[in-house]
Amino acid sequence: MIALLLAACSSDEPTPAVSLYFPPIGSTTWEQTDPASLGWNTAKINELDAFMTATNTRALLVLKDGKMVIEKYAGKQLININQDFNASSVWYWASAGKTLTAALAGIAEVQGLLNLDARTSQYLGTGWTSLPLNQENKITVRHQLTMTTGLDDGVANRDCTQPECLVYKAEPGTRWAYHNAPYTLLDGVLTGATGKTLNNYLNEVIKSKTGMDGQYVQTGENNVFYSTPRSMARFGLLLLSKGKWAQTQVIPEPYVSRMATTSQSMNPAYGYLTWLNGKASYIPPVPLQVSIPGYITPDAPADMFAAMGKNGQLINVVPSQNLVVIRMGDDPDTSLVPYVFQNDLWKKLNEIIAK
Repeated sequence: MIALLLAACSSDEPTPAVSLYFPPIGSTTWEQTDPASLGWNTAKINELDAFMTATNTRALLVLKDGKMVIEKYAGKQLININQDFNASSVWYWASAGKTLTAALAGIAEVQGLLNLDARTSQYLGTGWTSLPLNQENKITVRHQLTMTTGLDDGVANRDCTQPECLVYKAEPGTRWAYHNAPYTLLDGVLTGATGKTLNNYLNEVIKSKTGMDGQYVQTGENNVFYSTPRSMARFGLLLLSKGKWAQTQVIPEPYVSRMATTSQSMNPAYGYLTWLNGKASYIPPVPLQVSIPGYITPDAPADMFAAMGKNGQLINVVPSQNLVVIRMGDDPDTSLVPYVFQNDLWKKLNEIIAK
């Protein structure tokens, strides 16, 4: 009877949380987990090679509890186009880098260097748009982080950051639009707030504390982040751990939660430069203002949040399953940001990952 009582009591105790593994800084070591030990369908993993080739994928990584379960590379390198892509190869993040920039803003905020509710002109100077000064001063850093500046995304060049390209469309905070130019100007906001270049600040507050490699490089009119796939995986792991790397809080935990929470009333599927699954509707990253019912990635777990970029640069974080999924590669389809491809990827992963 005593044994049964003890067993009953122990069954009521909560299951201890699984601790996350963090790969060491300054090392190429990354512990692996055998997918078979997780009950995953290993036969379907072999089919990923054909999927990667068909979709121009260069890197596909899946982490479980921080450990590497799937790590596959295909195709050729970005610069050395005759050499095979591998773990040391560099690729661009495209708009997936927006989420990294958002993280920098949160760190600068907690350091007291940046006020998200301050007008953008406090950091860029006045005249950064073609709006009258009283209208320009209504735009805040938070509007930039949430794609709600009210600036017209229907201009001929939506990447153009010159004042003549930044014109009035709506009052700030009243219209959501996927508009690159106001986002790109966050680089100048961070530089103005911190007194450091974007790369120097990144090195100081994130890369040195997580072992990430890579840097922002001016590419056309945008500042684009380039790194190895494992560096992208480190950032995904940092988000999964709520901004903490081992024992070091790198991004403030409340801010990571804010990044992964609906940031405005127009597009439920958008946080702070971060895409959110599991919402009742979404406005896709296209020039049209169309709200579509349902999840943006219906085949992915509802709590998944994501960094998504042109040509299918993806960081998918699933807190409920302690998963991080990374995809780098060339265009799998013709969309601006291939969110449909993201769902296709999850259809393949669902055949593999044990629920």
